[in-house]
Amino acid sequence: MPTNKSDQDRLLEHNYDGIQEYDNPMPRWWVWIFWASILFAVVYGLDPWHVLRGPGRIAEYDAAMAAAARAFPPPAAGGNAATLDALGRNPQAMAAGKQVFVTNCAPCHRPDGGGLIGPNLTDDYWIHGGTVTDVHRTITQGVLDKGMPNWGKVLKPEQIDDVAVYVFFGLHHTNPPNPKAPQGEKVERPE
Repeated sequence: MPTNKSDQDRLLEHNYDGIQEYDNPMPRWWVWIFWASILFAVVYGLDPWHVLRGPGRIAEYDAAMAAAARAFPPPAAGGNAATLDALGRNPQAMAAGKQVFVTNCAPCHRPDGGGLIGPNLTDDYWIHGGTVTDVHRTITQGVLDKGMPNWGKVLKPEQIDDVAVYVFFGLHHTNPPNPKAPQGEKVERPE
């Protein structure tokens, strides 16, 4: 039972099974937090930090992606045959290609190109095409079902160009000892 007059005033009129409800309001600071959260939700719903100040976050994202594409262009997809033929006569490119080959390709193709897990690269037989652009494409895209990784995501475009011309022009007819048996189709090319 309430003990003083102010407690008596806080009793509500309705009765339920002989129990009278006591009006106990929330503290004022809880009420202010409640109304502040509603106001914050309305302001947050308008998203003034992105929508009201400019083109919006999607346009900003598109602009940032375009700037990144300009700053970091994708590697060349196929290699230009004329450029690769010219590189095949460049001793610095051939030396750089040999270094890349020995570092990355030799575990599967042997340092002399005679073939180990991968095919022999010194004969006239080619599995994925027998032109310098085919070799460039095979190196860039890889042959995942045969276990050759996608070197286009690992090596720089210049390194791919150099190793492609080294494989095509530098290893052809080098006659390594104990080469792997020919694989693929025979491709005659002018010497």
